[in-house]
Amino acid sequence: MFAIIKTGGKQYRVTKGTKLLVEKLEGDAGSEVKFSEVLMTGDETSSEVGAPFVKGVEVVAKLTDQIKDKKVIIFKKKRRQNYRRKRGHRQLKSVIEIVDILKGGKSIAPATVKKAAAKDETKEKAPAKAEAKTATAKPAAKKVAKAKPEAKEKAESNAEPKKVAKKAAPKTTTKK
Repeated sequence: MFAIIKTGGKQYRVTKGTKLLVEKLEGDAGSEVKFSEVLMTGDETSSEVGAPFVKGVEVVAKLTDQIKDKKVIIFKKKRRQNYRRKRGHRQLKSVIEIVDILKGGKSIAPATVKKAAAKDETKEKAPAKAEAKTATAKPAAKKVAKAKPEAKEKAESNAEPKKVAKKAAPKTTTKK
């Protein structure tokens, strides 16, 4: 389950567990923030678009940290006028982690938890496949080893033509 929220004049697509860097929000680190301006919710099978917001849906997030963003340099100059102004600015940002997506006070995000569990199962199956691939990859490595001497021969054949110093043309003298 995902939701598209609006905060700080921007829109973000979020799911449960997503971490975001957004414009500064009021509150201390560790406090809970609710976003009621949800533009859209949905999953793989269906979606609900608001006009402009979806009614009864809110996203709950935990305010992880309050930080300053990278410095932006503002440089103004007028040529030939001896006018130069240099300023720096660091925007205040909030780091949030999405805790839940609520519809009518009930959580609609557990579907993503099930999918995450399914992904974990596939990750467990993947190492067995990887082992099988490594077993088949070893003979292929031998083929590559055979190709290396051929490459050396080609390099030697390319290196055979050596530069020969050119002799100077004989000087001719003309009598006048």
